Amino acid sequence: MKKQSIELKVVVLSVFAFVCPLLAQEPKPTCHHCPATYIPKSELDAYTKRAMENKLVDQQVRSVDIGKSQIGIGMVTRGKLDLGSTSGDAVAEHEQISEVYYIIEGSATLLTGPDLVDVKPRPSTLKTVREQNGPGYGATSIKNPVTRELKAGDMMIIPAGTGHWFTKIDDHITYVMVRIDPDKVVPLKSEAQSRTYLNKPYNPSDGNF
Repeated sequence: MKKQSIELKVVVLSVFAFVCPLLAQEPKPTCHHCPATYIPKSELDAYTKRAMENKLVDQQVRSVDIGKSQIGIGMVTRGKLDLGSTSGDAVAEHEQISEVYYIIEGSATLLTGPDLVDVKPRPSTLKTVREQNGPGYGATSIKNPVTRELKAGDMMIIPAGTGHWFTKIDDHITYVMVRIDPDKVVPLKSEAQSRTYLNKPYNPSDGNF
């Protein structure tokens, strides 16, 4: 009995010795002295206006280093679409960057799933690959997809490796895109770069910087 009591005390003291230093440590931020980032509605609206005037779809507003990851903010405007007008590699999949959509206006049908059909690598020369969502694949369709009817106020979270495919857009759809880039595969984009981009006349060869 005495031996068991001694063993129990040893165990308790060992646990105490291990836990106490951990409790004494102050939590450390994963991004040291990183500034917060503010994006006014007027700037987001300017991207939507530019998209509508020049028939652009996806524009990167910011790409910000937050320590262990980067966060990209994009504005996306897609026009009317139905199955009869889709062709080629209509499905997109990103290997390293996850995406979050917040629908501002419009409605659409979005299919998602990991099982892609007729997969082809997305060319590394594409502006969207280099500047926005990194390497990935295109495909002609998705096997056994999940179908969502998106409308204003809805959100979608699309993890890296999940295919996504708009099969119908009733008139148009506009949404904020949040890109989570843990491997930091796309370049940063600052407020100054954003304003320079918005203030110069559109040129199809410019990209988003």
